[in-house]
Order: sequence, then structure tokens, then C-alpha cells
Amino acid sequence: MINERTKDKIATVIFWLIGIEIMFILITILSYIFIRGLTMMTPEFILGMPNEDWSAGGILPAIIGTIYIVLIALVFSAPIGIATGIFMAEFMTESRLTRVIRIAADSLNAVPSIVLGLFGLVLFRYYLKDITGGETILSAGLTLGFMVLPMIIRTSEIALRDVPPAEKLGSYALGATKLQTIWKISLRRALPGIITGILLSFGRAAGETAPIIFLVTLTPTIPISPFDSGNALTTILYFLVSELTPERMKVANGIALILILIILISNYLTRLIDSYLTRNLRKK
Repeated sequence: MINERTKDKIATVIFWLIGIEIMFILITILSYIFIRGLTMMTPEFILGMPNEDWSAGGILPAIIGTIYIVLIALVFSAPIGIATGIFMAEFMTESRLTRVIRIAADSLNAVPSIVLGLFGLVLFRYYLKDITGGETILSAGLTLGFMVLPMIIRTSEIALRDVPPAEKLGSYALGATKLQTIWKISLRRALPGIITGILLSFGRAAGETAPIIFLVTLTPTIPISPFDSGNALTTILYFLVSELTPERMKVANGIALILILIILISNYLTRLIDSYLTRNLRKK
């Protein structure tokens, strides 16, 4: 029979091997993308305009389009998600209704992204075309907003529920109303978690293709208004690899590297801001 100490050592070795395997896979993927895409990282590529089929030139319209789409998604989803989190954490006790809302949010989060894209196509291109303009930056951003909404709801609710009850009770004891307590105590303490959820949503939205592939165009123009047509880095990457040539592959590798850098930077900022806010809130 194997004693408990030996079992513990075996389990430790197994988990270390799993961790090393995950790191190896990640480093392999990142190394491949960095080696292939680094040669494309020039000012002309990042700030230049592409040709008609995006096989040469720069990718500035796709970069601006991506930023535009993601910002619209967050402007739409963040207020709704935070408000829903406040409602579930502060105004609702654990009941059948809160479970139904939580299940609905989790179900929305589990919807395949391509199905969400089809929903956005039908809703914004046909039923609400007079409002959104059809194939526009606004339509794509709102579709992505539906996709990241569940993440913001859940992270906001969890962050608010983690606020120490003693702090809220102390606020009530000093005569503060419920709204004042939520604003001054709950939201301030939950701010790191809420911002973490928003930044993680930013990274996820920036890397999605399927939800917006039906709502963008390949026209190499820079969008000015939300009602303009536009494109994103992910959709251009999909278009390029659908019919590979050596020229298209070079551009695709450059776009892949930029997308990876966006994800890495957003994750780093998430940790940095969370650490900064948590450290400073504890001092107050």
C-alpha cells in the first residue's frame, strides 16, 4: 500500500507536469506567432492603408474598427451588467428569481458565438436596420455587447457579494441610506473586481470573429461614425486565411501578432489595475 506522503508527492509531480505542459503549449504558440509576425511590425504596416483585398499595405482601418467595435460593446454592456450585478447582490435575497437570472446569464454566456452572430445579423441588419444602419460598426459593437454582458454581470455580482457585511452595517448604523451605502461602500470596495471583469471582457471582445463576421465589410476605409461600415482585425484575419497566398500569409501573421499583443496587454493591465486599486482601497 502507498502511504499518504507518497501519494502527496505523486500528486505534486502530476500537477507540476500539467503546469509545465500548459506553459510549454502557451510558449510554443506565442513563439510561433512572434517569430512569424515580428517582421511585419513596421510603422507602414500598423499605420498604413491596405489595398483592396488586404494582401498588402497597412491595417490601420482594421485597428481603428476593432477599437471602435469593442468600445461600443463595453459602453452598451458595462452599465447594464453592473446595474444587474448591483440588483442581484444588494436588492435580491437568494431566491428562485435570482437563480433564474443567474441561469439566464450563464445560458447567454454559453450560446455559441456563431449563433450570436446570426442573431445580430437578423436583429440589426433586418429588424433594426433603420436605427443601426445594417452592416455598421454600431451593429457589430452591440452584438459583441450581448456576448460580454454575462461576464460583466457575474464578475460585478461576485465582487459586490465579497464586500464585508460589517462595513455596510457600519454605514447603516451611521444613518446612511441603502443607495448611499451602495455608492460609498459597496461599489468602492467592489471596484477592482468590476474593472477586472470589464477589462477581461475587452480582451475577449477584441479576439472574437464569429459574432461580427456577418456585420462587417472588407472595404478598406476608416470608420468615422458608428453608422459607418467597417471591419475588425479578427475578420480580416479570417478573410486572409480563407484563401492563402504568400503575401496574404505575411499580413495574417502580422495581424495575429497584434491581436496577441492586445490580449496580453489587456490581461497585464487587468492585474496591474486590480493590484493598484486593491492596495489603495485598503489604505483608506
